[in-house]
This record gives sequence, structure tokens and C-alpha cells, in this order.
Amino acid sequence: MKQTLIMKENGSVGQVVPQTFTFAGKEPFKLDSGASLGPVTLAYETYGRLNAGRTNAILVTHALSGSAHAAGYHSTDESKEGWWDDCIGPGKAFDTDKFFVICINVLGGCYGSTGPSEADPNTGVPYGMHFPIVTIGDMVRAQMALIDELGIEILLCVAGGSMGGMQALEWAANHPERLRSCIPIATTAHHSPMLIALSEVGRQTIYADPAWNNGEYYNSQIKPDAGLAVARMVGHITYLSEESMQEKFGRRLQDRVRYGYEFRSEFQIESYLKYKGHNFTRRFDANSYLYVTKAMDYFDLTAKTGSVATAFAESATLRYLVLSFTSDWLYPSYHSKDLVSALTAAGADVTYLDVKSSWGHDAFLLEVETMTKLLSGFLGRLVESEGIMLPNDMASEHPARSGESESLG
Repeated sequence: MKQTLIMKENGSVGQVVPQTFTFAGKEPFKLDSGASLGPVTLAYETYGRLNAGRTNAILVTHALSGSAHAAGYHSTDESKEGWWDDCIGPGKAFDTDKFFVICINVLGGCYGSTGPSEADPNTGVPYGMHFPIVTIGDMVRAQMALIDELGIEILLCVAGGSMGGMQALEWAANHPERLRSCIPIATTAHHSPMLIALSEVGRQTIYADPAWNNGEYYNSQIKPDAGLAVARMVGHITYLSEESMQEKFGRRLQDRVRYGYEFRSEFQIESYLKYKGHNFTRRFDANSYLYVTKAMDYFDLTAKTGSVATAFAESATLRYLVLSFTSDWLYPSYHSKDLVSALTAAGADVTYLDVKSSWGHDAFLLEVETMTKLLSGFLGRLVESEGIMLPNDMASEHPARSGESESLG
């Protein structure tokens, strides 16, 4: 298994090489639904170096539309850096001079991991809606297979925002023996009825697009772009806040000084949402949107035990940093406060901060200075208390364990 190439340039991890890992070739991967899947491929990237004891690994988990490309860039002429590049790199919150950072595209995604857009080995054509329903639990157990392949017994930390936070909580609640700490950001222990409703509106816009064709559109020249674009527009509104929208757009018109009294995009916010929706269709798969949002709706830490506190009964030894944002109305601060109350009731060591921000749900990507201070401080204390040796303290490097894989490049 090749380790991701890293070249430090201007505070970035530089150019990175995407990797893939395939498992469940002989024995299918069992899903929470009772269905089986195999073989399963996961796309991933790594940044930094493992120490001798393989104890400095951090798993960064991505949100709904994210990918394994969390930092750096894939080619020298690429202008788009990874989705959390501001926080991953030398000297940044997840300091790659100290930590071995891993990001994995989720099972059911559309950025190289096995999902509805990938070919079913039994038919040779994309799974489409024949792909089985997956859960956050399935995503995490698939990630665990890759972590095992990398030879990492215990992760120093699992951290993520939004759906990434759900994955972090799943790791902590159901696999506490595999990590030392957890950083759930702007997330929840389970979706509320309002959140499920918002997810369903997005799915219904895709279903209503004639080009969706019950998910059988991969060989068609016409894709369900209209439905997916509207789903993204609805979703993107929930990532913002009224204050940030007022500051950025107000009631300003686009390319005109007065109302045209016609049904076209006149306001800047209308043009912005159309732009976001259109761009999303160029990089994301409509069926994956259906599967991933459904996995978020199914996520519920109270399902097995009846309460969030009981769900964390076996993970009280972990350390937690829980973050929320004052203007986030998608996952309001009370979701995180309820989570902190449950963790405290379970006897866990919890640090919590409700960060004042006007950016809404997207704040975990935009409040870079605050995030850097909070994350680096928490991880620094963790390293000191756990006696974790860093790569710079090592006499030699220890790359990830070798095994079968193939490069996406």
C-alpha cells in the first residue's frame, strides 16, 4: 500500500496522491440492514507520518458532500484545495508535523468509494438503486477495516463536523476501544423531525426530476441535474445563517439597479443559490445524495440503549471536545449541549464551547483562527497527558503497512 505523497509548500501539505483500499472480496461486508456487500473499495488520503508506535493517527471524517480530499491538491495546476485545508497541514490545527491524518470517503459516496455510481461486480453496470441502504454505523465499520489495514490499533482522535461528527460519535459510542478522544463538531446524536423533513425535501426534488428515472440514469446523456441542484440549494440555505446572508447579499440585485418585475433571478442571493446548485451537479451523484442523507436520518444513538448517556457508558474513558456555533440553526447549540449533558452523565471528560459566530453551520469550515486554537490546544494536552511520541522525536519513519490497493491516479 503506497503512502500518500506529501510536499510541503506555503503551509500546505502540497500535492497528494489519492489511494484506494479494497476488502470483503471473499467474505461479504455485513450491513446493518441485513444485506451484504462485496468487494468494498474505500478512497482515502493521508497526511503526515506515523510514529514508531503508530499512536499519533487522527481520522478526520467528512460531511454530506465531502470526500477523502481534505487537504493539499492533486495536481500542480489545481486551484481547489482539500475541503479542510485551512485546518490540516504543518503548523495548523491538525499539525501534520506531529500527526498522521487520515480522511476516507464514506461507503455510499461518489468520490471513489463503493456507492450507487460504482459498477456492481455481478452485473458490470452501476448499482443505482440496487445498492443496499447503508448507515453511519456501516460507514464507520468500513473505515475500521482500512484503519486495521494501516496497522493502527488505536486512533489518537476521530474528528469531524456535521455528518462527520456523527461518524466521530459512532466511533466513540460503539468502538471506544479503538480511539483515545473524539471531537464532534456542529452535529447531533440523532436527527430531529425537522432535520428529517429537510432531508426528505431534498430527496423528493431528485425523485421528481424525470431524468432520475428510478436511479437508472448513468448511461443516459440527461442526468437528474435539475432535481439535484434544487436539493443542494435547499441544503445550502441550511448551512448559512440569516446574519451571514444579510451581510453578504442583503436585498441587493444582480446585474441591475431596479426590479424587472419578471420571473428570473433578480436578487444576488437567487443567483448565488443557482450557482451553488449548478456547481454541485458537476461533482456529486444524485443517487449518492439519496443514500447519504438517508444514512444521516437513520443515525440515532438512542436506538439501542434508549438514551444517549447509556450509549456512551462504555466510552467514558475517552476525552471529548464538543463544539457548536451560536448561529447554526441546522444543528442548533442545544443538540451539542444535550450531548455534553449525556457524556457528563456517563462520566466522560468533556470540554465544550459554543463558539460565537455569524457563519451558521458552515462556521466549522470558516472560523479558522478559532478552530486552530481550540483543536491544537485540545490535541496538545492530549499528547502530553497520554505521552504520545511525535514523528519528529523518532529516529526513523514507519510507513503504513503494505497490502493490496490501487491508485486512483
